[in-house]
Amino acid sequence: MGERCCAAVVRVLVLQAAWALSGGQVRYSVPEEAEAGTVVGRLAQDLGLEAGEAEARRLRLVAPGRRASVEVSGASGALLVSSRLDREELCGKSAPCALRLEVLLERPLRVFHVQLEVTDINDNAPVFPAARKNLSIAESSLLGSRFPLEGASDADIGANAQLTYTLSPNEHFALDLQKMEEDGESLFLVLRKSLDRETIPVHRLVLTASDGGRPSLTGTMELVISVLDVNDNAPQFNQSVYKMQLPENAERGTLVIRLNATDLDEGANSNISYSLQILSPQDGRNIFGIDKNSGEIRLTGDLDFEGVSFYRLQVDATDKGTAPLSGHCKLVLEVVDVNDNAPEVWVTSLSVPLPEDASLGTVVALLSVSDRDSGENGRVRCWVWPASPFGLEATFAGSYSLVLREALDRERVSEYEVEVRAEDGGAPALRASRGLRVPVSDVNDNAPSFAQAVYTVLARENNAAGAELARLWARDPDEAANGRVSYSVWDGGVGVGGGGAAGSSSGVGWRPASSYVSVDAESGRLWALQPLDYEELQVLQFEVRAVDAGEPPLSGNATVQLFVLDENDNAPALLPPAGSAAEAGGVAAAAAWAVALAGAGSESGTLWAWAAWGAPAGQVVAKIRAVDADSGYNAWLRYELWEPRGKGPFRVGLYSGEVSTARALDEADGPRQRLLIVVRDHGEPARSATATLSVSLLEAAEAALAAGSSSSSSLAAVSRSAAGVELGAGAASAVTNVWLVVAICAVSSLFLLAVVLYGASRWAPRAAVLSAPGPTTLVCASEVGSWSYSQRHSRSLCVADGAAKSDLMVFSPNFPPPPPAPAAKDTQPEPSALLDTVSANTLLSSLSRSQPFCPSRCAGCAGIQAPFPRGRER
Repeated sequence: MGERCCAAVVRVLVLQAAWALSGGQVRYSVPEEAEAGTVVGRLAQDLGLEAGEAEARRLRLVAPGRRASVEVSGASGALLVSSRLDREELCGKSAPCALRLEVLLERPLRVFHVQLEVTDINDNAPVFPAARKNLSIAESSLLGSRFPLEGASDADIGANAQLTYTLSPNEHFALDLQKMEEDGESLFLVLRKSLDRETIPVHRLVLTASDGGRPSLTGTMELVISVLDVNDNAPQFNQSVYKMQLPENAERGTLVIRLNATDLDEGANSNISYSLQILSPQDGRNIFGIDKNSGEIRLTGDLDFEGVSFYRLQVDATDKGTAPLSGHCKLVLEVVDVNDNAPEVWVTSLSVPLPEDASLGTVVALLSVSDRDSGENGRVRCWVWPASPFGLEATFAGSYSLVLREALDRERVSEYEVEVRAEDGGAPALRASRGLRVPVSDVNDNAPSFAQAVYTVLARENNAAGAELARLWARDPDEAANGRVSYSVWDGGVGVGGGGAAGSSSGVGWRPASSYVSVDAESGRLWALQPLDYEELQVLQFEVRAVDAGEPPLSGNATVQLFVLDENDNAPALLPPAGSAAEAGGVAAAAAWAVALAGAGSESGTLWAWAAWGAPAGQVVAKIRAVDADSGYNAWLRYELWEPRGKGPFRVGLYSGEVSTARALDEADGPRQRLLIVVRDHGEPARSATATLSVSLLEAAEAALAAGSSSSSSLAAVSRSAAGVELGAGAASAVTNVWLVVAICAVSSLFLLAVVLYGASRWAPRAAVLSAPGPTTLVCASEVGSWSYSQRHSRSLCVADGAAKSDLMVFSPNFPPPPPAPAAKDTQPEPSALLDTVSANTLLSSLSRSQPFCPSRCAGCAGIQAPFPRGRER
């Protein structure tokens, strides 16, 4: 440790000795604008410090009074540029530019002086005091005249500040730079060529100053030299002689001519005043006058071609310079004879109004034309404006006829404003005109026309009698009686759609459209004579005739299509017994249930059905069918089980009407179940009907026997008009096996026949229509339920190519069945044909009676398509 201290003392002594020998100061030089981080010098090394000693002894820089822009690197001990060095900012024009810095060194504390010289670079261009200098020089200045200019300055020093000057090329001016010991440099602008303000009023030159740096920098100043005017130009006219013509009827104050003399000088030297002298005739002094400032010559008296035909005038123009200069011109004015009498037009005869069917060539008016002038001034040319539909024909000298040349149309133009124009041959020509008003009288040549050929009117049924349905309007462009239109319903054209309405060949017979609607003869208001019934009339098509009151009367027709909108005014009706129907669900299903109307000893209107104990859930027991005379949503039916409520053994399909088991049946359910089913439509408000179904619960064998007897009785019911046949319960037990075989055979035969008929329908045409008198109801049954549509006075057999359906039902809702035969009290009543299994005879009987037959998704159901929700598929 002692050796180290001795070595440090020795080094300090050596450093102090070296520092004393060098005068105690370190000098560095760096160019201005050096980048930050530039090494100025190795300060630690120059101070005799070893590596790492500068940092250990905290070598640092102190710059008193200003920002040094340099710093000492603590790691290397080098002097670095820390920020921008600008010599002009630090020292200005002083040379050399030296910065005095102090460096501190601790342990022991020492102070060293460092001198940093910032050298100049050419980073400043010459700058003039102003970017533009304005000079004013008189155009009469002598050649060699000198005009002092202020030179440019350069912030640099030395050769970088040595300036030279150049002037942009021109032929009038040059530069003269004089260097004097006392005043330095003086710059002058010297005139080398005479100036002419009228030729070049302003000279624009560029003075450029270049310094002596490498590369050289330049600065510019624009010299704007305005040439001052002197009165060296006399006023001049464009012509020495002006020739003019003036008509003799020119009024006083008429401008004869505006003379304009120009003086190339400016200011007061170019201000001109005018004066007028009458050369000939001598008595024409009061005829003309001149404005001394504008040079306008105007007429101050009256001209007379017969008195004086020519005037000679002299005009002087004098400027207002110090020594005034003048210019002269002559004006020769010729007085022109004019046509001062206009033609005259008179109407001697006028025949109005003119009927619109007047023939071509009809004379409308007679006219007379004259002109008091003579020669060309008295020759008159006449025409009609506008040129159509009338024209002029000359009869003899000065007389014309106004005739019709084109066909008239009062509806297009009801009145014509005709102007007969006359023009003489004078120069300038004088014109005269005479206006005629020619009204056109109307004839009945336009029939009334409706805005539409076909009008579509929508009306709700059950409307009040006298209710307004629509307003019709026919336009007749004629006027008065010819355009007065009356309306009527024309019974000659009848087209009625729907139920028993006019135009139908069935039902109540043909009825004219005027029995339903009427139209107001004056206003065209269409109103109903009676309430409309959608079930009777859906579409009424008729014609409305519009007739005007002209002679002869003309008419126009329009077709009106009146569509009656349905309202929910019909409640659902249960279909009356009209045969039998079978669910094509197989032998087991056919033996499982049968339905019949109640016989003697039961409630009137009660439907009967049988179900076997132990039948699984979902087994179809019966199917309730109903129809609604309305259409659309008003005829879309839904079925609800009203009684019993809660969890009973049976349920009803919401849209199909099928009564099926909700669970497996057992003996605890009792021998008989009474169901109250409500049928509702979707109208607003909804209407409903109720049906009572009595379901007898039997053993499986008894249920099959009941189903077999139902099928046999159904085959006999067609020929007997549904006459009842009783089946005793005791006899049924004795011949169970026999009837079981008979039932199976009958059901199998019926199933095979249904399959054959269905297959034939698949290959038959898509739709067939059978017509027969009498009202019917078209019913289409599908998975979603019964969709019913009432269509009276027509019968439709609908056959579609849709998918096969398990139930093919045939209904005859509008024909009441024959009364059933009396039944014995001790037997079950015969099953009703309302809910029965379909047999071949029933199907053929239904077809022979032209009842509608619609399989699933029938395309012929009155064209009704509705996005109803699908029900449960069986």
